Amino acid sequence: MERLNSKLYLQNCFIIKENERLRKKAQILNQENQQLLLELKQKLSKTKKSNGSNQGSNSNLSSSSSASGQS
Repeated sequence: MERLNSKLYLQNCFIIKENERLRKKAQILNQENQQLLLELKQKLSKTKKSNGSNQGSNSNLSSSSSASGQS
């Protein structure tokens, strides 16, 4: 019984370490995803501003982006 407990304890330790490693990796991927999303929004905003045909939606984007820039 003690041998089984030891084996299960070691497996549990391994699972905990693997879980921590995966959690850190997920955090990094999430940060990269957020950064890429921000860059994409900025590029779309620039494209719409230079296009001129989407001025109605531009005013919404530029007001929200300038408001977030002031914070």
